[in-house]
Amino acid sequence: MISIIIQILLISVSVAMDAFAVSIGKGLTVSRVRVQDAVKSTLWFGGFQMLFPILGYFAASTFSKYVTQFDHWIIFALLVFIGGNMVHEAFEEDEENSKETAQFDWKHMLSLAFMFTKAHMAFAILSIGVVTGLFSAAGLHIGRAFGSRWQKPAQIAGGVVLILLGIKVLLEHLGVIAF
Repeated sequence: MISIIIQILLISVSVAMDAFAVSIGKGLTVSRVRVQDAVKSTLWFGGFQMLFPILGYFAASTFSKYVTQFDHWIIFALLVFIGGNMVHEAFEEDEENSKETAQFDWKHMLSLAFMFTKAHMAFAILSIGVVTGLFSAAGLHIGRAFGSRWQKPAQIAGGVVLILLGIKVLLEHLGVIAF
């Protein structure tokens, strides 16, 4: 039970890192962070991070009988892909960050939120949403206060943790390790 909670919290922090990095970039574009901007960022990013596990759960429930034999490969591939993408994006030019706007309207926040992305499902969904929301709000303030210094390390750390979790899932299902 404790192991599952730790894994859920690690996943929550890892997926929040991408939103955290984007929020730092967003914070760089404003002269001050207003409360309503932090709330909007929290709701958009946290909400979308909560939505994706719900959609995944329903998709898994619907198609589980077809993918049970190789679901660990799907989980592994998705986590490595997402984590690798986060690490790759961290090393890209800072051009993308310079294109950020200070706008917090639904069009801008929706497109940013879309970029990210069985047992104890309610806890996992709530944990992911709350942690992502808090990291997003903190990222705005950190971006405004300290600049882009923490954006790349946060994105790399989140990506590496997702890759390691993907490898762990694969190795457990292959019987190489048991946690």
